[in-house]
Amino acid sequence: MAPLPGLRVVLSGIHGYGVVALRRFRAGERITFGDGVVFTEDDDFDDEYALILNNPAGEDLPAVYYDLIDQTRWINHSCDPNSSVDSSWDPVAGMFTTWWQAVRDIAPGEEITYDYAFAGHLAVPCNCGTDRCRGLIVDPDEIDEIPPEMLPYLRRDRAA
Repeated sequence: MAPLPGLRVVLSGIHGYGVVALRRFRAGERITFGDGVVFTEDDDFDDEYALILNNPAGEDLPAVYYDLIDQTRWINHSCDPNSSVDSSWDPVAGMFTTWWQAVRDIAPGEEITYDYAFAGHLAVPCNCGTDRCRGLIVDPDEIDEIPPEMLPYLRRDRAA
């Protein structure tokens, strides 16, 4: 797989591998596209590097999983992210397009991050290390769904 333009996979101070900027990205600028394979909840697959996307057949249907198969799988979580991920469905081609966009200016050498915002029942401890770290990788709207054994990790003052 070809390297992503303007980005490099490196050992991360957050977790395992990460993706750093090799050039400046301005707020609002598209950083990169992602590539993946679509799965449903009924399929047998490893969802560790999957995005959870709205089902193109309707909002009231189960979500689909977009298993990242390129270097975007190494973009780490942060509770104070510098990017966001978005997607669109092309019904003619029958495929998703995903991309990361800078939510603020990103300097060369800075690790690219986005908020994984896991469902409350899937919350895991967070290692992002930012001043805004919630202590858990969790959607702030799903705090009430966090399992009791994970609650000691939650920094409630930062989870709003």
